[in-house]
Amino acid sequence: MGRPEWDEYFMKITNDVAERSTCIRRKVGAILVKDKRILSTGYNGAPSNLEHCEVKGCLRQQMNIPSGERAEICRGIHAEQNAIIQASVHGFTIKGATLFSTTQPCLICTKMIINAGIVRVVYEGSYPDELSLDMLQEAGIELLKRGSD
Repeated sequence: MGRPEWDEYFMKITNDVAERSTCIRRKVGAILVKDKRILSTGYNGAPSNLEHCEVKGCLRQQMNIPSGERAEICRGIHAEQNAIIQASVHGFTIKGATLFSTTQPCLICTKMIINAGIVRVVYEGSYPDELSLDMLQEAGIELLKRGSD
């Protein structure tokens, strides 16, 4: 077995981060990388010091909200958002970084990615949000989908 290339290496770590997720519907992990160094990690789940959805239940599931719609109706924070927040909390600049995610970013995360100065997004699973893909392309962010759904 050969040595993994960088994107493969970081995506493996991203999948491990996703295992910390407390979301009932979708386990997502994200990491921010710059100069081949991990700056921060994030996974989706309720904010710190709040009950996890595993305990409290899923509001989206209870309301039958389809994936990709009404993201604001959720107790959880997305993995990409948590990675950006953690970098800020710990004082790391992420301008020029690559975001690795187990799932394509949603529109809300995409807007944060653009304004944070992230220059590249590598993801595995699709997400039903074409506008996010359009905006990432319009912003000139390199986008790479790895593997299949």
